[in-house]
Amino acid sequence: MPAPTLPAPSAAPPVHRRTVRITVVLLFAAWLVDYADRLVINLVLPSIGAEFHLDRTQQGLVVSAFFLAYALCQIPGGMLADRFGGRRVTLCALLAWSVFTALTGFAWSFAVLLALRFAFGVAEGVFPPAAMKVLVERTRPEERMGANGAVMSSNAIAAVITPLAVAPLVAVFGWRSAFWSTAALGLVALVAVRLWLPAPLPRTDGTTPTEEAAARPPLREVLRKGVLWRFSLMMFGYSTIVWGLNTWVPTYLSEEHGVSLTAAGALVAIPALGAAAATLLGGRLSDRLGGHHRKIIVPGMGVSAVALLLMANTPSLTGFVVFGTLAIFAASLAYMPIFAVPLSGLTPEYVGVGSAVIIVGGQIAGVLAPPVMGALADAFSFQVAFGFLVLGAVIAAVMSCLTPQDATAFRIAADRTPSPAKESA
Repeated sequence: MPAPTLPAPSAAPPVHRRTVRITVVLLFAAWLVDYADRLVINLVLPSIGAEFHLDRTQQGLVVSAFFLAYALCQIPGGMLADRFGGRRVTLCALLAWSVFTALTGFAWSFAVLLALRFAFGVAEGVFPPAAMKVLVERTRPEERMGANGAVMSSNAIAAVITPLAVAPLVAVFGWRSAFWSTAALGLVALVAVRLWLPAPLPRTDGTTPTEEAAARPPLREVLRKGVLWRFSLMMFGYSTIVWGLNTWVPTYLSEEHGVSLTAAGALVAIPALGAAAATLLGGRLSDRLGGHHRKIIVPGMGVSAVALLLMANTPSLTGFVVFGTLAIFAASLAYMPIFAVPLSGLTPEYVGVGSAVIIVGGQIAGVLAPPVMGALADAFSFQVAFGFLVLGAVIAAVMSCLTPQDATAFRIAADRTPSPAKESA
C-alpha cells in the first residue's frame, strides 16, 4: 500500500512534523479500508443477485441500505466525536464495521443481507466526522488542506486496488471470502491507530478541551446554517456520479459485454486511476486558487456531463471505458474543492458536525442513485440509467456557483444565521 506523502512547513518543529505525518499515514490506511469495504459489494453484486435471485432494483437496494444508515449517522457521528473525542470514536467505528463486514460473508437471505448492510452503514457512518476531527486536532490550519488531500487520496487508491485484489479472490473462493478478507484488514487498521496515533497538538488559541466544549454551539444552530447545506448539495451532485458508476459498471460489463469478473476488475481500475489523479490535482488547484471552487467544478462537471452521455450511448467496450474514465476524472476534480472552503472557514467547535453536514449529501446520493439506476435499467436500459448521472453534474455545477468562494465569505455567510441567544436578546 503506497504511503501518502505530505510536505511539512520548514518552520514546524520535528515533533509537530512527526505528529502530522503519522496521523496522515494512519488515517490514510483507515480510510483505504473503509472505502474498500464499501466497494466490495459492487464487485460481488452479480454473484449475490444470482444466489439470492435478485433483480436489479433489489440489488440497488442492497447498496442503498448501507448508504441510508451511513447518511443518518453522519451528524450523530460528528456529535459523538465532538463530545468523546475523535480518536475514541474512530476506534469504535473500526471495530464495529470490521465485525459487520465479516458477518456479511455469512448472510443467507436478502432480508439478512439488507439488515447487515444497514448495520455496517451505522458503524462506518460515525467514522468520517471522527476522522476529520482527529486530523484537525493534529494539524495547523495552513497545512490542513494538504493533509486532508493526502488522506482522502486513499479513496481513489482503494478504488484501484480493490477490484484488482477482490476479483481474483472471488473467482477462486467465492463472494463471501471478499468480506472476510476486508474485515481482517479493518482489524489491522484498528490496532495500528490504537498503538500509534499521536496525541493532539497544543491549541494555538490557548483554549482547553473543557473550554471548547463549553463554547460548542447547540446542534440546532449548526444545522440551521444554510451555507453548509449548499455545500452538502454540491457533494450530493458529485457523489451521484461516483456511486452510480461504482455500483453498476461491473454489472453492466458482465451482462452487456460478457466480461468476466476478473477482467471487469481490471477495467474498473482504469477509471479509478483517473479518479485518484484527479483527486490530487483538484486539491492542488484548490490550494493555488485559495478556494474558488467554481473555477474547477463548473468546467469539470461540464466535461463529465458530455463524457457520461457519450459513455452511455457508445456500443464499443473500448469507448465505454475511455469515456467513463474521462467522466470520472473530470468529476473527481471537484472532490477536494468541495471541502476546501468549509474546512478553512469552520471554527473548531463546528468541525465535527459541520463536516458531517457536508458529507451527508454524498451519502444521500448513495442511497438514491443505485436503486434509481437499477429501476431505470430494468424498465428501460443501462443507457438510460447512465444518462441519469448527468443530473449529478448539473447539481454540482449549479451549487458551486451558489456557495462562498473563500474562507472569509464562508464565515460571513455562516454568521448570518442568528443564534438562539441573539434571537432572545
